[in-house]
Amino acid sequence: MNITFNELRAMKDKLPDGTMHKIADELGISVESVRNYFGGANYAQGAVADIHIEKGPGGGIVHLENTVIYEMAQKYLSSDEEE
Repeated sequence: MNITFNELRAMKDKLPDGTMHKIADELGISVESVRNYFGGANYAQGAVADIHIEKGPGGGIVHLENTVIYEMAQKYLSSDEEE
């Protein structure tokens, strides 16, 4: 899946407080790994995300190899909008 870096960061910014911790807990990974997925770069504390960034407009194009975190974030955004 491809998305712009700016769209990915905007999604992260819209997530309700604590969502990254919830995603990390559900997947059994560190919260830093989830942050890295959304463009963070703390590889000393978290794993490298399954993303590839190509420079370009909108912050560049991000190719998401694994969309599980993205899909979980969408689920949390949808449930937050329904409340």
